[in-house]
Amino acid sequence: MCLAVPAKIIERSEFLGTVDISGVTREVSLMLLPDAVVGDYVLIHAGFAIQAIDEEEALRTLELFKELEQYETDS
Repeated sequence: MCLAVPAKIIERSEFLGTVDISGVTREVSLMLLPDAVVGDYVLIHAGFAIQAIDEEEALRTLELFKELEQYETDS
């Protein structure tokens, strides 16, 4: 199973970008999304931004990830 994680682009330089994922920053390739700009939310998989998504969907997904963490620590 593959999992893509929502992230917000906070910096961009050519085809590389810095994204924020719940307070953690990562460098990713933006080669697949040449029109993505700072402030956009994207799905990250294996170091690549693979799809742009709207902010509401991104924040909802990140909130669900936080809920899953709660169940992991309760076990």
